[in-house]
Parts: sequence; structure tokens; C-alpha cells
Amino acid sequence: MWRCFGLSCLMVGAEMAGQAGYDNFRARLQRRETMVGTWIKTPSATVCEVLSRTELDVLALDAEHAPFGRAELDGCLAMCFALGKPTLVRVSSSNPSHILNALDCGATGVLVPHITTPDAAKAIVRASHYGRGGRGYAGSTRAAGFAGRPISEQIARSEMHTTVIAQIEDAEALECINDIAAVKGIDALFVGRIDLTVSLGKTSPDHPDVIAAVETVCAAGLGAGIPVGMFLANPAEAKTWVPRGASLFILASDHGFLLSGARNLIEAIK
Repeated sequence: MWRCFGLSCLMVGAEMAGQAGYDNFRARLQRRETMVGTWIKTPSATVCEVLSRTELDVLALDAEHAPFGRAELDGCLAMCFALGKPTLVRVSSSNPSHILNALDCGATGVLVPHITTPDAAKAIVRASHYGRGGRGYAGSTRAAGFAGRPISEQIARSEMHTTVIAQIEDAEALECINDIAAVKGIDALFVGRIDLTVSLGKTSPDHPDVIAAVETVCAAGLGAGIPVGMFLANPAEAKTWVPRGASLFILASDHGFLLSGARNLIEAIK
């Protein structure tokens, strides 16, 4: 039995809640549980707080296409962590410093855009984990409990729970997709269907060539024994992709919720 008072009690509760969410996500992903998340486009801890109180399985902070600075990312991840909501950060690039910052701030994992070769996949795995030539170690980070746990414990925890997802959104990635999927340490493939549409020279994500490309990525994931995630403009499509191997769906966004809410309000009155 333990007792705590005031701020210290809140901190202990936050640590316990946050760690529970952090610990469960990668295991659920590996079991191919169907999980639903959404994009966070607004660099606001309040938005993250509100959506962390929903039953969404994960929040994906979009540092590639939204104006997340390091301070904003830190604040948003702190809120999600405190409320026990697993978080992915779509980093702005595969630069190791971007991956390091997201993970040090407490992200459950990283979603890395434009992975087109097995070597690129190996590089992001290396940048996401401690070790020779890999992620730099700092015990003073949120990820390490602000110096609250020994080096050996933090390294073991990171190895077990850090989630590395390769985003597949370029035509050239399809040429070696099986080799990308086979890279040790890649926890999932994620289909960026809109970019993939553009890369294939199409204008509709429903074009048969685009559908065939998505099927190719799903088949590679199944072949390598790793999950596949995807964005879908139409959430109803998810049911058609689950039998093909998809299990992680990051759909809509906080911006979309605002727009649809306003639209529904106007339609209800006018």
C-alpha cells in the first residue's frame, strides 16, 4: 500500500497510466488486433488531452505535415503519456535526430515516411534503438523516467516496447517491398495511399493500379509476419482490408472532426 499527496500523487498516477499505455501498444500491434487511431494536426496539448479521453487505440502526431516544433511535440506527448494514450509520431523525415527527439519525449513509436529500400528500413530501426551506431542515450528524458530508472532497465524497456513503422508511399518501394518487410526491427508497414497514388501517376486512390499496390504491401506484410496499417479516406473500406492483412487504421484527423462537426451543425439548423 502506498500514499501520496498533491502533485506527487498526480505524477505517480500519470506515470502508471502512461506506462500502461506505452507497454501495451506494440504487443497489440504484433497480435494484429484491429486498432483505430487518428491524426493530430494541431500542435495543442489540449487537443491531445481531449482525444486521449476517447476510446481511440492510438493518436498519431503528424510532425511531417503539421507545424509541430520540438516544444509543441514535447507538450503533446507529455499529455498523451500522462493519460495513458499510446502515441505515434510521424516524423518529418528519417533523420535520426527527428526519431531521437520523438522517442525521448515519450512517443510509443515512430512512423517514418518515404521508406523505399531495405537499407533505409535498417537505418530507421538502428536510429530507434540504443546501441552501437544507434539512438543516443540520455537518462534525463521522459522516456527514461527523468532519471528515474537504471540504464539497463531503460534499454530493456525500449527494446521491448519501442515501435518502428515504415511508411510505404512511393512506387520504387514496391520493387523491393518484400525485402523491406523482412528487415528485423520493422514492426509494421504503413500504406500512405494518397502519396502512393501520386507516385504511381494516378489521381484517384481507387484506381485499380493503386488498389493493386496496396494489396502488394499487404501481401508483403503477411509474408514477413508483420502487421500492416493504412490511412483510408473512406473509413468504411477498412472492413475490406482486414481480411487482406491490415489491422492498424489511422483515419480522419482532429481537423476533420472540427470540419465535420461544424458541417453537421449547420445542416441540422439550416
